[in-house]
Amino acid sequence: MRCLVLGGGGFIGSAVVDRLLLDRHSVRVFERPDVKPYRVFTSGEQVEWQGGDLQNVQDINGALQDIDIVFHLVSTTLPKNSNDDPVYDVQSNLVATLQLLNAMAAKGVRRMVFISSGGTVYGPPQYIPIDEKHPTEPQVSYGITKLAIEKYLVMYEALHGIKATILRVANPFGERQRIATAQGAVGVFLHRAMHGETIEIWGDGNVTRDYVYISDVAEAFIKAAEYQGRKNVFNIGSGSGTSLNELLTTMEGVLGGPIAREYLPGRSFDVMVNVLDTSLAATELGWTPKVSLPEGITRTVAWTKSSQSNKPQ
Repeated sequence: MRCLVLGGGGFIGSAVVDRLLLDRHSVRVFERPDVKPYRVFTSGEQVEWQGGDLQNVQDINGALQDIDIVFHLVSTTLPKNSNDDPVYDVQSNLVATLQLLNAMAAKGVRRMVFISSGGTVYGPPQYIPIDEKHPTEPQVSYGITKLAIEKYLVMYEALHGIKATILRVANPFGERQRIATAQGAVGVFLHRAMHGETIEIWGDGNVTRDYVYISDVAEAFIKAAEYQGRKNVFNIGSGSGTSLNELLTTMEGVLGGPIAREYLPGRSFDVMVNVLDTSLAATELGWTPKVSLPEGITRTVAWTKSSQSNKPQ
């Protein structure tokens, strides 16, 4: 396949790119002009790195040239800051995606895999685990925008025959997760623990989330790209919940020592439990997570130490 990966230089995008290259697909990475390749690609890997702006129609038209499938992993906002400027969230994500879909329709590109959010589109859970039929009542602009894009993808399939597979991903963690943007509890906690810093926990530590390792997420994208069935929305997660206290205990086991914790007053907007039911992905995509939380943390620690030792002094 000739693949366009929007956001292919990011945490999840880079894992998807590497997984596509493993299957010898041709990959065009579309990233912001200031984002450099995350590694050196070999001469046998068919990779083209293209800078541009998702909101620029000309850039998108160029990126779509001779493409079979689009992997859409771009988001300009995070759940924690999307409510600060919902207009920007809608313009830079929803409107930009509609322009992308128009360009795909015009160029005859009829396949997309889109990353949605298993952590925000459902809102406060009415039951656990959350399946794809659960009501969607997002409480943040990030989730509302993701859900709106999902609805437009269904519309564009009906109007233009663009088949979109939507992955509602839980809480991914692993290599290349960005610490600077506080992207994920696992990455932030590990970074602080490995530097001997105290972990701040809002509430009693019983907030529970579904953590899924990055290689399993990348594999889900491959399965979604190959999928020929009629379903279009799939939860992607570990299928089990881990509290913050349990997460830190697991990290202590991997790191071989205690981690300092400071408990702060709880925050009213924190959903206490979010765990996804992934049985539909198992039956329809043939996908199940393979990497356990302890194994994933062990791999992440090893990668972090390796990347730090390889940095120029």
